[in-house]
Amino acid sequence: MFTLRILFMWLIFILPAAAQTRIAILDFELHDITSLPNTVQEKLRTASIKPLLEHALLSQGDYQIIHIPPQAQLQANASFGYLYRFNDLAVKLGERYVTDWIVVGQHSKPSFLFSYLLAHVIPVKPQAKSTDFAIELKGNHERVTQRGVDALARKIAAFVAE
Repeated sequence: MFTLRILFMWLIFILPAAAQTRIAILDFELHDITSLPNTVQEKLRTASIKPLLEHALLSQGDYQIIHIPPQAQLQANASFGYLYRFNDLAVKLGERYVTDWIVVGQHSKPSFLFSYLLAHVIPVKPQAKSTDFAIELKGNHERVTQRGVDALARKIAAFVAE
């Protein structure tokens, strides 16, 4: 009987602490303001950021990646950058898919030589703070993108763990 009580108490206190952090990552939007914008190559590169970031985050810790269908993201995003600018709309989307955090991102390309990964990390629970991260990518090779995404994942993991 005593052992059963100890086991019960252990389950009450330990299991919630072991719960995975649920993170949703939305598709990154391309903000290409170069003289030759929105090439197929840049669109493909931008489309690769979300899956790379999901994989990189999983290697950083015990996270559960919540998948939000592209159609749901499209419906919630009234126009380019809308979810990035308005936390409350991103939070509503996160609540609908029962997530702890939602990452809204843009791939900003002001030059052919460099671009930026911009990530707005928003808590779905109102008592936590949101933050922004900007990672500079010098070049447009796959290795450059992967290194930038890995750096972004480390920053997100450290912020979420606070």
